[in-house]
Amino acid sequence: MSDTAQLASDAGSRDPAVGLRAVRALRVLVERLETLQVGNAREQGWTWQDIAVQLGVTRQAVHKKYATGRGLLRRKD
Repeated sequence: MSDTAQLASDAGSRDPAVGLRAVRALRVLVERLETLQVGNAREQGWTWQDIAVQLGVTRQAVHKKYATGRGLLRRKD
């Protein structure tokens, strides 16, 4: 079974220690995937509004989360 499938299975465990560890690991995975895809979108010229619609959040929320720091996720003009 793949690691991700195992995590999904573990997240439904009746043992809270197993379930919560899996939830934490899945949260980390989701954050990494979201960062990757926001970067892909920005590189392809998507606006913050375009990304926000797909993520189901406000433009301000996605911009605040990803536009700070080293500027790695800024669109190339």
